[in-house]
Amino acid sequence: LHSRAAPPAAESLHDRLHRTLDLAPDQDARLHAIEAAFASEKARLEAEMRAANRELADAITAGKSYTPEVPAAIDHFHMALGALKKATVEHVFDMRAILTPEQQAMFDAEVRAALLAAGSKAEASDGAATERAHAPSAN
Repeated sequence: LHSRAAPPAAESLHDRLHRTLDLAPDQDARLHAIEAAFASEKARLEAEMRAANRELADAITAGKSYTPEVPAAIDHFHMALGALKKATVEHVFDMRAILTPEQQAMFDAEVRAALLAAGSKAEASDGAATERAHAPSAN
């Protein structure tokens, strides 16, 4: 297992795995099939999250207060987000299952790093969004 080239700046986890794991042709074909199946489920769940956000926007606009529709829309979003997280983790294990033990060790390290980096970005993003929401208006 070796690195084939330097990673591009915004390389996805999937691209990095294809580049670094030195997959056998049958593994690569199986991985593409796994990715295709997940892409469909991911798109469905992301559409569900967008629908929940529209519900929230409508509830906030219509009610102008914290009506029962607001927490219902938030709950809808959280359910879709949780379903996406579960599907993603199942997808990770589906991919892992086709790898050799040596590839699995590298894969586990990449997944861990990606999860920790995503958590750091989310924390920073949440903080920035909170600051923007509470900043005095320029009006």
